[in-house]
Amino acid sequence: SAMIVRFLTKRFIGDYEPNTGNLYSRLVHLDGDHVAVQIQDTPGCIQEDCVQVLDSLSRCVKWAEGFLLVYSITDYSSYQSVRPLYQHIRKVHPDARTPIIIVGNKADLLHARQVQAKEGPQLANELGSLFLEISTSDDSQGVCDVFHYLCKEVSKLQHAGSTDRRRSSIIPRPKSPNMQDLKRRFKQALSSKVK
Repeated sequence: SAMIVRFLTKRFIGDYEPNTGNLYSRLVHLDGDHVAVQIQDTPGCIQEDCVQVLDSLSRCVKWAEGFLLVYSITDYSSYQSVRPLYQHIRKVHPDARTPIIIVGNKADLLHARQVQAKEGPQLANELGSLFLEISTSDDSQGVCDVFHYLCKEVSKLQHAGSTDRRRSSIIPRPKSPNMQDLKRRFKQALSSKVK
C-alpha cells in the first residue's frame, strides 16, 4: 500500500491501512507513450482455510496482466507468503510470460532484517522471476523503477501479438468503491504541490 502511494504521489506515508483492496488508475509515461495503468492493492496472505480471501484474490488476479509480490525484509512471514501467492497466480495465469516481480521492501531497515539478503534472489531464481530490493520510505525513484519495469514487461507482451492476450471485454476490471474520494485526495495533493 505504501509503495503504491509512493508511486502515485511521490510521497511516503508511514501510517496507512494496508491491503485495502483499492483500485488506482494512472497515466504512466513509458518509452515516449502515455499508458493507462490500473493498480489493485490486494491482500498479501494466502490461508487455505480463508476461502473468502482466496476468492477475492482470484478475482483480482484474473484481470491483471502483471504482478508485484512485495514482502518486508523485516517480516519473515510476509516473505513466506510469496511462494503460495506466486503459485496461486500461476494457477490462474499458467503462461510463464505473465510478468511477476518479487520485491523485498524496507531495505532501509537493515538493523531489523529477518529475511537474509540472499533469500529474495534465491526464491526469485527458483520461481523464474525478477527480484528487486527497495526502500519505499527512502527511494521514490526505486519504487517508480519497479512499476515502470513491470509496465514495460506487460507492454512487451501486448505488442507481441500474443494469442492469449487478455480479453478485457470478457473479464471486467473491478471498480473501486471509493474512486471519487481518491480523485478528490489526488486533486488536493496536486493543488498543494502547485502552490
